[in-house]
Amino acid sequence: MRVAVLGGSGFVGTAVAARLAAAGLAVRVVARDPDGVPHSAVRADLTEPGQVAAAVEGVDAVVSLVLHTGSGSWRVLPEQAEEAAAVNVGIARAAAGTGLPVVLAGSTSQAGPSAGERLVGGEVDAPESEYDRQKLAAERIVLAAGGVCLRLPTVYGPGPLDRGVVSAMARRALGGEALTVWGSGGMRRDLVHVSDVAEAFLAAVRHFAALAGRSWVIGSGSGVSVRELFEMVAAAVGRRTGVVVPVLSVEPPGHATEGDLRGQVGDAVRFSGVTGWRASVGLAEGVESVVAGLAWEGTSGVVHRG
Repeated sequence: MRVAVLGGSGFVGTAVAARLAAAGLAVRVVARDPDGVPHSAVRADLTEPGQVAAAVEGVDAVVSLVLHTGSGSWRVLPEQAEEAAAVNVGIARAAAGTGLPVVLAGSTSQAGPSAGERLVGGEVDAPESEYDRQKLAAERIVLAAGGVCLRLPTVYGPGPLDRGVVSAMARRALGGEALTVWGSGGMRRDLVHVSDVAEAFLAAVRHFAALAGRSWVIGSGSGVSVRELFEMVAAAVGRRTGVVVPVLSVEPPGHATEGDLRGQVGDAVRFSGVTGWRASVGLAEGVESVVAGLAWEGTSGVVHRG
C-alpha cells in the first residue's frame, strides 16, 4: 500500500512516516523541506493550486498532518487568520478533492471548553479559538468526502523537533529555570506519546473502511494536572542534574482563554473498540525519554541551555 504523508518531515509526521514504513507500507513524504527524510520524498508548497494532487498522484491513501498558526504557538492572531487557513483548511480541501482516502490530524480542543472535561466523541462542537475553528472546518470537509479525522490531545516525545509543552519545560529545567503554572495549575491535560500517535495513524489506515466518515478521539483516558506534569518534569531533570527547579504559580496572562484554564481529557474508547489501539507509553516513562533526549543533545552541543 502506498501512503503519502503530508507534513511528513515534522515532529508527528516523522514518527508517522517511520511507523508506516516499518509496517511495510510504501511511504511518500510531502513537505516544504523534506531533505534528510529516509523515505521517498516530494518537495512542494501545498498551498499552491494543484500541488496536492500532483504530490499524491499514484498513492492509495493520504495522511494529512500539516498545520499552521502563523504565530509560533497554538494561537492564530486575527492578522494571521487568512495565511493559517490556507494551510489548515485549504490543504485539507485539496486532499479531500483527490478522491483518495484521507486521514486528517485534528485536535481534541476543537470541541471547545463547553464540551466538558472528558471527551469520547460526539460532543457538540463549539470551538473557542480561530485555530480550532479552522481545524473543525477542515475536518468537516474531509469527513464529507468520506475521510477520517483523528482528534489528538497534546502530543509529546523526545527529539529536537518537539516544541510542545513537555520539551519546553524540560529545556527550561535543564537550564536551571523555574517552571511556572497559571493559577494553581490544577487544570487537567491529556498527553499521548508521539510513538502511540504514530500507531494510531497506522491503525486508521489499516481500518479506514470501518472508520470512514467520522472523527475519532485519541487519548490516554487519564489526564494529569499541569502542576503535576511540571513537577514530574522537574523531578526527571533533577535526577540527571542534581537540581530540582521549583514550580511556581503565576497569574494567568490577559490572553488566556476559558479553554486554557479548564481541563480536557481524551478517551479513545470508541477508536479502541474498532481498531484495538490503546496508548501504551506511560507518562512517567515518556517524560523520562524527553529529558534523556534533551540532556544527551545538550552534551553534544545541539541544545544550548539557559
